[in-house]
Amino acid sequence: MSYVLEVSDIECRYGNTRVVNGLSLVVAPGGLACLLGPSGCGKTTVLRSIAGFHPVKRGTIRLNDQLVSQPGYTLAPEQRQVGMVFQDNALFPHLTVAENIVAGLRHIRTTERRSIVGEMIQLIGIQGLATRYPHELSGGQQQRVALARALAPNPSLLLMDEPFSGLEFDLRERLGYEVRDLLKERNTTCVLVTHDQLDAFALGDQVGVMHDGKIVQWDTPYNLYHEPASRFVADFIGDGVLLPGTLLAPDTIQTELGIVKGNRAYGWEAGARVDLLIRPDDIVPDPNSPTQAEVARKAFKGAEILYTLRLSSGTTVLSLFPSHANFEVGERVGIKSQVDHMVAFPRHT
Repeated sequence: MSYVLEVSDIECRYGNTRVVNGLSLVVAPGGLACLLGPSGCGKTTVLRSIAGFHPVKRGTIRLNDQLVSQPGYTLAPEQRQVGMVFQDNALFPHLTVAENIVAGLRHIRTTERRSIVGEMIQLIGIQGLATRYPHELSGGQQQRVALARALAPNPSLLLMDEPFSGLEFDLRERLGYEVRDLLKERNTTCVLVTHDQLDAFALGDQVGVMHDGKIVQWDTPYNLYHEPASRFVADFIGDGVLLPGTLLAPDTIQTELGIVKGNRAYGWEAGARVDLLIRPDDIVPDPNSPTQAEVARKAFKGAEILYTLRLSSGTTVLSLFPSHANFEVGERVGIKSQVDHMVAFPRHT
């Protein structure tokens, strides 16, 4: 299969400090991939290496089967047919919206530039803003202009570095889905880096969770949430608690919430001490349940309420109840577990 992007076993350094170590990934034409991880994990360095702004000390990077990076050789960014959207938009403050969009089209005739600007303005949904300057735009409008400028040269690969981080939550979520729809419509191949899983899940077909310069799991957003491959991924993705338990059988665990029988079998010996991943959607209210929990905190989310529940041992778990099931802090509620995806790890000592 032909890939737009092939990153093979790369290592990147800043001086003597290694920040990316043995990282590999591929992205097919039209694919939307995301590198997700905490600050300092190396994700932005990977993006800079793909763009040609940072050399690799080991491994190779290929774009459309062309070698663009290897030790001792880095093809210049302007020769890579790569578009970039930066965290701070990087719009030229002295240029209008239209002038910002054509900034990367100097090699194209004026009549074609006008046509491309008109197409981008229509496509991105910024009609009526062509003559405005960046300071006259909202944060969301500025981000749309930055995206239009990056897409105008029709790059073979679009790179996005924390593009929504400066926006309010509702706008970020809405813009993320709009950008995904737009890129899918144009069959644009994209790599996004972010520390925010909501951005990654809104945009990415495939998400690589990074830790200490490596991808520790490359998977769909659904699998990252329900089937995390390690404690780090389980802790980093979504809300959840690792609840102590004892393995009774390969697919059965005894916990404070009762016996959980899952969809997989583990090879540990019976009696092994384990930690079971409990997500908020794994616990449901049940007024007839013998298991009671005290409401420690609550966060109203419209259709649902996120409760922090304290079990009799003092352990706290999270649970999403329908918002009509309204309990006050300090109140005791009956709960039961409904674990469809059983994920457990050996107990930390």
